[in-house]
Amino acid sequence: YWLGGEDIGDSFRRDLKLISEVRAPFRGVRKFFYFAFAAAAGISTFFTVPRLIQAFKGGDGAPDLLETTGNAAINIGGIVVLVSLFLWENKKEEEQMVQITRDETLSRLPLRLSTNRVVELVQLRDTVRPVILAGKKETVTAAMQKADRFRTELLRRGVLLVPVVWGERKTPVIEKKGFGASSKAATSLPSIGEDFDTRAQSVVAQSKLKGEIRFKAETVSPGEWERWIRDQQISEGVDPGDDVYIVLRLDGRVRRSGRGMPDWAEISKELPPMDDVLSKLER
Repeated sequence: YWLGGEDIGDSFRRDLKLISEVRAPFRGVRKFFYFAFAAAAGISTFFTVPRLIQAFKGGDGAPDLLETTGNAAINIGGIVVLVSLFLWENKKEEEQMVQITRDETLSRLPLRLSTNRVVELVQLRDTVRPVILAGKKETVTAAMQKADRFRTELLRRGVLLVPVVWGERKTPVIEKKGFGASSKAATSLPSIGEDFDTRAQSVVAQSKLKGEIRFKAETVSPGEWERWIRDQQISEGVDPGDDVYIVLRLDGRVRRSGRGMPDWAEISKELPPMDDVLSKLER
């Protein structure tokens, strides 16, 4: 898988597999039993077929036709059902992997906080509810201005606005001080190939990040954000390039999304405050 032109390799795929197993811990066990029982039914059918032929022929010592036919029907029916269940589990696993891949790709996209620190979205998990506003510049700007009217209530609910303007693919500027590049800019974004759990806890303590988070963050790689949003639009049956908003949960997964820009009054009522029990359950 590629992100920002860099192959993030086996570590990313391993993370996806682990997350999939956590979300569906018994899928592997179910698939094993489906396969085992289907194999047993197949073996039984293999030995039943000669008896069924003999029962049709009749004669002395021939097995009962009704009983043999019933056994064969049960075995074949069992094979059909078990194979169907196995294929259904495979399909659900593929769909889940696609969703997890999309979620984890989003989590690795970079943001610039108000203090100019660059972080990946995963580092803000359990701390904020990002609200992605994607669309034409005038639409996004108007939505941001409307959000200011509800700033206090939205901040109580951990909302962090992430504007993404279609076609705005700026190259991130790294400020330099003195004769060399700022070491802060160089170390603020962890290596893409690092282990997921290590990266999520690295850079700074979570408490320090909370102090730097304000009401709005700037996308560092707009092209990558735009690509992710367009993929999300396609998966939801929305025309790529339409104005959309996406509200994320505290754990980084998509909570809700829709065409156009959000109704901030409705969002304020829907999202529980950060110190609410429902917010704790969302982490």
